Amino acid sequence: MIMSKVLLEMSNITKEFTGVKALSDVNFQVKEGEIHALCGENGAGKSTLMKVLSGVYPSGEYSGDIVFEGSKQQFKNTRESEEKGIVIIHQELALIPYLSIAENIFLGNEHAKNGLINWNKMLSEGKKYLEMVGLFESPETLIINIGVGKQQLVEIAKAISKKVKLLILDEPTASLNEKDSENLLNLLLEFKKQGMTSIIISHKLNEVTAVSDAVTILRDGKTIETIYQKKNEINEDRIIKGMVGRDLTDRYPERKPKIGDNLLEVKNWTVYHEIYKNRKVLDNINLTIKKGEIVGIAGLMGAGRTELVMSLFGKSYGSNISGTIIKDGKKLKLNTVNEAIKAGFAHASEDRKGNGLILEDSITGNISLANLDKLSRNGVMNEIQEARMAEKYREKMKIKTPNIFQKTGNLSGGNQQKVVLSKWVLSDPDVLFLDEPTRGIDVGAKYEIYTIIQELANQGKGICIISSELPEVLGMCDRIYAMAEGKITGELTKAEATQEKIMAFMTR
Repeated sequence: MIMSKVLLEMSNITKEFTGVKALSDVNFQVKEGEIHALCGENGAGKSTLMKVLSGVYPSGEYSGDIVFEGSKQQFKNTRESEEKGIVIIHQELALIPYLSIAENIFLGNEHAKNGLINWNKMLSEGKKYLEMVGLFESPETLIINIGVGKQQLVEIAKAISKKVKLLILDEPTASLNEKDSENLLNLLLEFKKQGMTSIIISHKLNEVTAVSDAVTILRDGKTIETIYQKKNEINEDRIIKGMVGRDLTDRYPERKPKIGDNLLEVKNWTVYHEIYKNRKVLDNINLTIKKGEIVGIAGLMGAGRTELVMSLFGKSYGSNISGTIIKDGKKLKLNTVNEAIKAGFAHASEDRKGNGLILEDSITGNISLANLDKLSRNGVMNEIQEARMAEKYREKMKIKTPNIFQKTGNLSGGNQQKVVLSKWVLSDPDVLFLDEPTRGIDVGAKYEIYTIIQELANQGKGICIISSELPEVLGMCDRIYAMAEGKITGELTKAEATQEKIMAFMTR
């Protein structure tokens, strides 16, 4: 039997941030031609390790050795790592929206002579790389005019143009729908047949088990173990045990709901597109949420789920909105987000980094964002009270951070989501709309967030969860609405619901 050659070896990698060890003597080995997954809870050190490898954190800012293709490497920046054939695609895509696909592929690596770009060569080469990743778009198309799934393929085409030998993908399917995710994973398998080596960081364990030859698990910045497909070691339960240090046989907290009277009623809710005013986005929606109830909204991308909760939350989406909102038996007119907050509504956006948080601000500043009236007097913030509340929620939500003055952008995804929830829980809402509350979050942090959501429901609050993960909807919700093309197509109780039934309603 021919043994695969070791392509990459990272030995005793240690990296600190202001006295906190993000990585502690991590060892990581990747063989040629394999798909190697890197798994761990948020904050385990996965992305940090890959940033060390790719030169985002340059030599001198960490200790330990990197050996690539048999030679010791000391990358000072990403350009040096890319010259060796190591290319990383980050979770937040690094594309420029108002440049064309071709311009993005060759950005910083343009086909130019004497300062003049050879556009014909750039377009023809761009088309070639697009075909290699299965994207049949014109290379002249602007990035802003293609969806996230296609943008991910542009990033891969960009990597291939740099003669990639080791492709690193950080949460590549986090923002993709099921079909785009499947296409991307198939593309990785096709690259594997051609001899390319890939490292994939993902919290979607079903995808990890489907494509990986080996899985290395990190916990608290340390290497726990590497398991192998050829030894039949790779399965979700084994990975979870390594990640969280215990068996997580039940991934959802036990629920004993205490459901009361109607809290929220939405009647004949119709919404038109913000820009294309003649396009109906939501058509005659009727739904209820009771006190203490967790209601799920399931639907494929484009079904109108996000548009629904945003339009209900102070008309933060849509035009020509009609219909009735009744809360606690009283009709409400909510024309602004501020009016919605004052009426007892909260909305955690699906895009926590873009719409949910100010990443450059501290944890304290973010938690107080929706509560400025409570924490100020005559327009002056009570900074002592603000800090006390932030510390209270840091402890209550188990936010992993050295202190409440830490920049929110430095936190892991799970801890960022806990800051978002803290902000809204502090506002003491009656109704919480949670859009993709666990997207891009590991199983351990998910369980903690599920527990927080259940505690809120037990206090009599009405919770509405939008989720693309049907197991999550089934595991958490007391009642489920299915949506398709802007309409509610079905309603199921927890006892009635199955993935098959929900999917049938979602595809009507």
